[in-house]
Parts: sequence; structure tokens; C-alpha cells
Amino acid sequence: MPAAGPYSELAAKRAFITGGAHGIGRAIASALARNGVKVAIADIDGQAAKRSAQDIGLGAVAVEVDVRERASVERAFGEALALSSGCDICIANAGVSTMAHALDLTDDEWDFNFAVNARGIFLANQIAARHFVAQNAGCIVNTASLAAKVGAPLLAHYSASKFAVLGWTQALARELAPSGIRVNAVCPGFVRTAMQAREIEWEARLRNVSAKQVVDDYLAQTPLGRLEEPEDVADVVVFLCSDKARFMTGQGINVTGGVYMT
Repeated sequence: MPAAGPYSELAAKRAFITGGAHGIGRAIASALARNGVKVAIADIDGQAAKRSAQDIGLGAVAVEVDVRERASVERAFGEALALSSGCDICIANAGVSTMAHALDLTDDEWDFNFAVNARGIFLANQIAARHFVAQNAGCIVNTASLAAKVGAPLLAHYSASKFAVLGWTQALARELAPSGIRVNAVCPGFVRTAMQAREIEWEARLRNVSAKQVVDDYLAQTPLGRLEEPEDVADVVVFLCSDKARFMTGQGINVTGGVYMT
């Protein structure tokens, strides 16, 4: 067990983390595990989830899940409960993106983004929250986006799905507050992940500029002057899961390096 530290109250907690095999999700899983949380890494890529759990160690386990399907989320959450002997924290992080001009968007692109980014968070939250209400304790953190605060050109459908995450987070927080369950969201900015790398190439093609120009534009918008790392988000999530955030609920916390400040 990690040594006592600023989040020692997290020791022996159990967390269910969707989209936990890569990027922000893996960083969150690792950060929670270092603070004594037994993490269940849930991902559509079951083999990647297993590799991440093995790499993180500290009692981490892996389950496969398709967050678009209720039966899959229910099964995965049930497996996590059994493997971890319970659950105290739900991190609904699984997300996808595609990129296109709004007038060129297809129904499939719209539906895919909403199925994962909005429905996936709804399902993970609802299934976990039913368990939390029964035990009168629990904490939920959802991954939204900078695009949930400011509509993003070429990402209109993605922005819409992430705005939905914030609306859901606020409403659920009000409903669950009497049960002592806190629900918050983080809103990352330009995070250095494989997902961002794909987006840079897409944006460069759609804007007819170089990938370097896209990155330079991201940096120009970021007062702190660098691209965000997954760990920048993970550290805020750990805080939100801890007693240090005991009077915070229904919040969409900007973790953007200053790109958005309201």
C-alpha cells in the first residue's frame, strides 16, 4: 500500500474506470492506484486493459466493456465489483471523436459520438449510482472537454456530446446530493494523447495547413504555453475523488492551461 500522503483517505477505495486502457483514462487509473485505490480498468480493448492493469500493478484489474451497450456496462461493472470486492468511485472517461465541417457531418458520425460520449457516460453513471445509493456513499467523475465549454469548429457533434455530459453531470449531482454522492466533471484542453494526434492530422487536412501549424495554434491559445499531459488531468481527478473536494459537486472543472477561464 502506498505511504500516507495528502490523499491517504483514498486508500482501500475501489474505482471503476471506463476508457482506462489508454491516454487520460490510463493516467487516471495510475494516479488513483498510487494513492491506494484498487482500480478496475474497463475498456473496449480488453487486451489493452489487461496490459495497463499489469503495468500499473497495485491490485489493478481489467474488464472489457462497450459503453454504448447497457448489458455490456452492467456485466463489466458486476465483474469489477466481484474482482475488487466493491466500488466507491466511478470514472466515466471513455470517449471518441471524429472531425468534419458541420455541413458535411453524417448521421453515423453524430450517432457514434453521442453513443460513446453521452450515452456511455449516462450508462456508466446510472449503473454505478444505483450501487452507490444502496450503500449511501460514492463519487463520480466524468470526462467532458474544453469543447463542452466552447463550441469547437470541425467538432460540432463532439462539442454537442460533451455539452450533454456537463448538463447530465449537473442534473445528476442535484439528484444524488441527498444521498451524499458527489458528481463532477473535468474539462481537459489540448491533451497530448493518441486521440489528439489523430485530430491534429484531421484538422490539418480540413484546414489545409500543416500539422505543425495546428499544434502552434493550440499552443498560441494556451497561456501556460505547452500542450497538456494526461497526468495534468489525472491529478485533478484524484483531488475530486478525495475528501479535499468534499463540498464540490455538479462542477465542470477546467484543466486547460488557461485556454478557457470562466
